Amino acid sequence: MNDEILFEVRGKAGFVTLNRPKALNALTHDKVRALASQLERWADDPAVCHVVIRGAGGKAFCAGGDIRSIYDAGRAGELDGLKTFFRDEYTLNAYIKAYPKPYIALIDGIVMGGGVGVSVHGSHRVGTENTLFSMPETGIGFFPDVGGTYFLPRMPRKTGVYCALSAGRLKQADALACGVLTHAAAQENLTDLQTALESTDDVDATLERFLVSPEAGPVEKNAELIKHAFSASSVEEILGRLDAVGDEFAQKTASAIRGKSPTSVLIAFEQMKRGAALTFNDCMKLEYRIVSQILKGEDFFEGIRAVVVDKDQSPKWQPNQLAQVDRAGLASYFEEPSDGDLLF
Repeated sequence: MNDEILFEVRGKAGFVTLNRPKALNALTHDKVRALASQLERWADDPAVCHVVIRGAGGKAFCAGGDIRSIYDAGRAGELDGLKTFFRDEYTLNAYIKAYPKPYIALIDGIVMGGGVGVSVHGSHRVGTENTLFSMPETGIGFFPDVGGTYFLPRMPRKTGVYCALSAGRLKQADALACGVLTHAAAQENLTDLQTALESTDDVDATLERFLVSPEAGPVEKNAELIKHAFSASSVEEILGRLDAVGDEFAQKTASAIRGKSPTSVLIAFEQMKRGAALTFNDCMKLEYRIVSQILKGEDFFEGIRAVVVDKDQSPKWQPNQLAQVDRAGLASYFEEPSDGDLLF
């Protein structure tokens, strides 16, 4: 399609390269559509045994969606176009989850937001020592979408709820322990691994040859604290439990949550509760409901303004306190939108 996303068949593997390194390989609507179309073709191609997706540039696999373009579209009143983008993105996430062939994400660097959506749902997620995973959406007035409703509440010991509310970051060891990664490998061996994937009939056996065993990270070391705090029945109780522990990790986590959009934090908490009992496709349907409502509000666009546009890092949330959020009004984020539910 263009040089921002590259497709190539080498041997038995179809290779996808996200190729916007200066933008940390951020996803655009065109890239979402192109990837979906190519995956459909490869699914029906007997010469392609598995798919490998990677990011160019060495800094990021994919740092998320192109939120600056989302901001510009929103401020121009182009909400219908934005809803189409999210509809197509969520449909792609579901397609990757159900993909009939091995889907191997080689994660070297940052993987956040939309980048998680085109990696974590694949059958194999291989991360290097440069891996940095986060779902930072509550910090821009959004919510952990692209399948976060499904995979985050299924992460062990409430670590996914911790990630959803606090935008906690996982490096290689923690991402492996929490199930974001299925395999850990060394960055210096990625080229050899890709070459091996060109000729293999056994992806699992090939990956085994490149595995490393990283030492435990801070999230794994604090997993019992995370489980205790994030098993609470409300966000206020989570913060209370973190405050009561009072060590450095707990204090930083509580401070991080308090700095996010209060509305987004409460949406994400409810989202995690509901998602734990839903199928993947029903999770994606729920996410489309939430995004349809969020696009009508101000926090999302204010968050992008503060982080990406003006870069003052001082979003003015409306409201700016958990106690001020209309709890009854939160129900509207989980209701069927006027244009109907996401269909598969």
